[in-house]
Amino acid sequence: MGQRIVFLERASVDARFRPPQATHEWIEFAETGPDQIVPRLQGARVAIVNKVRIGKDELDALSDLEMIALAATGSDNVDLAACRARGIVVSNVRGYAVTTVPEHVMALMLAMSRRLFDYTADVAAGRWSRSPNFCFLDYPIRDLRGALLGIVGSGSLGRGVAELARGFGMQVVFSERPGADTVRDGRMAFDDLLGKADVISLHCPLTDGTRRLINADTLARMKPGALLINTARGALVDEQALADALRAGQ
Repeated sequence: MGQRIVFLERASVDARFRPPQATHEWIEFAETGPDQIVPRLQGARVAIVNKVRIGKDELDALSDLEMIALAATGSDNVDLAACRARGIVVSNVRGYAVTTVPEHVMALMLAMSRRLFDYTADVAAGRWSRSPNFCFLDYPIRDLRGALLGIVGSGSLGRGVAELARGFGMQVVFSERPGADTVRDGRMAFDDLLGKADVISLHCPLTDGTRRLINADTLARMKPGALLINTARGALVDEQALADALRAGQ
């Protein structure tokens, strides 16, 4: 039969997978729960996952596993240190959605700066047709042209956002790594960026150093009314601190 390859989350990816040329046995499951990981990967040499978490306990129970292939870019759901100690290869998808994600970031920027969600809700509620004037001005809008965009993360996605944003006439600056002792040419210290950027867009991986990068302290130092866009990992933002800042009108 050759090597056994098990895809634990086939339903998470709407794409065709080219089978390897080597002799193999391909097994796939639409979804996999935490208690199903080890039983389903028994005897597998290659595991394909998207967001399923594979930690040291799972790895210790899977003596045949030699590779984990991530059908995604982020790898925070895999214990990389434990894989390294076992000699297990971990691969991910590089250059993923280099057009789609930057365009989505711009869509979010436009929607928020134009208060699209607020006005759409009012139109749907009939306020436009009831308005005695040509328009109603409940939600002030602003232009992107001339606004300062701070990008945290300079990979293919961050650079893609920068290219589109410059086309809108935005000023673009890349953040230096948070906590860095020196600031490289063409970058701005993260702490300085917080107080100057009109829009901050996150494009960095989730690591111990970036977890809750946006927290109560950094939110308090952001420019009042700034837009925060996170199309990277959710845990880059402290959700409770963000909720508190939103409720406080910050």
